[in-house]
Amino acid sequence: MVFSSVFFLFTYLPVVLLAYYLIPLRWRNAVLLVVNLVFYAWGEPVYIVIMFASTAIDYTHGMLVDRCKRRGNDRGARLAVCSSVVFNLALLFFFKYWNFIAGSLGVLPIIKSLPLPGGGSIPFTLPIGISFYTFQTMSYTIDVYRGDAAVQRNILNFGTFVTLFPQLIAGPIIKYKDLGEQIDRRDHTTERFANGVQVFVVGLAKKTLLANNLGMLWDAYKATPVSQLTTAGAWLGILAFAFQLYFDFSGYSDMAVGLGRMLGFEFAKNFDYPYISKSLTEFWRRWHISLGSWFREYLYIPLGGNRVSRPRLLFNLMVVWAATGIWHGASWNFLLWGLYYGILLVAEKFFLNRFIEKWPGWLRHVYALFFIAIGWALFAVEDFAQLGSYLGAMFGFAGGGLANGAFFYYLRSYLPMLVMAAVASTPLAKGLWARLGERARMILLPLLLLAGLGICTCYLVDATYNPFLYFRF
Repeated sequence: MVFSSVFFLFTYLPVVLLAYYLIPLRWRNAVLLVVNLVFYAWGEPVYIVIMFASTAIDYTHGMLVDRCKRRGNDRGARLAVCSSVVFNLALLFFFKYWNFIAGSLGVLPIIKSLPLPGGGSIPFTLPIGISFYTFQTMSYTIDVYRGDAAVQRNILNFGTFVTLFPQLIAGPIIKYKDLGEQIDRRDHTTERFANGVQVFVVGLAKKTLLANNLGMLWDAYKATPVSQLTTAGAWLGILAFAFQLYFDFSGYSDMAVGLGRMLGFEFAKNFDYPYISKSLTEFWRRWHISLGSWFREYLYIPLGGNRVSRPRLLFNLMVVWAATGIWHGASWNFLLWGLYYGILLVAEKFFLNRFIEKWPGWLRHVYALFFIAIGWALFAVEDFAQLGSYLGAMFGFAGGGLANGAFFYYLRSYLPMLVMAAVASTPLAKGLWARLGERARMILLPLLLLAGLGICTCYLVDATYNPFLYFRF
């Protein structure tokens, strides 16, 4: 089930909100747990078993960590944390990376000679959102061990945290220490609910009106034969993908934040206008904030952070960026993408920044966008042969030349959408809205929200193209 569907908007969500607010406060987490499981099981009923296993394992490990700490048994507490981390990583490794590794090793002669059915691969589908919820549950036992969060003794409340449907399958990644107190006690106010509706509709519009339409442009260029791909077309395609990915993921994150507020929760924002960045370091402070925060707290700092020698610092940074890349998918291009950013960010940290900071703002912005665009090509094209051809086309080695009729057709057709996407990816509209008087905003806001919901609904009823890119991560 996806948020941008008629069924979710007009059946599932109204039923959930009605049931949630009709039930007394003390039973609301139990209701949430049920609707969370229904939401996940709607698309993959078999994998709900993983939810039960993940909940039970991390709940018992959290209790064990707390018990060992209260008895002064730090070694036992550390063993419990390690056991929890191993379980979660093993779960993620098996479902997400087993077939990738088996397929990669299958090209070796020694592996080919082994009588392995299917070459060692196992035919199963990737559980939706597994990269997100395994990271969230891992944070629990670590936070309890560090003393950053109190142990959760109510298994229903803990199950609610693990399965919370607004951000269950595509984030943002919520650390237990940031949500634990809200799971036990949270405020439900009219203002918070109304603001949640507003944020949700904005996210829905970003997803259905911008991401979906620009995604079709990217799909057209990704499917273009190498002999027909032009340099201008390759850049237009990557521009479309950059906007599609941003509005797809940030739109989903906005909807998750909005749904959370409707239910009394407050999630941290996951994006902060990343395309206005003037360096790659700034870009990663603004893009997928919850993932960057998770890796910083649970991988980079435990490795020693920046309080180490320069060689060790380089090692720490490359490990983190390799993990960031491979977290996104079981494919070599994602690892390459992560290492690409690792190298560039290391270069900025050690010597590039001293030069970049002297450039005028517009040049710094162009610099950042150029390397971001190259990065999205690495991210978007999984086949290495196609990736090489696409990158070659971007740098002038295009079979179709500089431009052709198809490029000008797509440019004319999508130019209004590209302009809207460019404006929407900056704080400009937000700033103009803030300059309106309070009375004008009070009159316009409900009208705009109703219009936005109506237009999105019409689009969802009529359109068949409605992918969520981050569901596969």
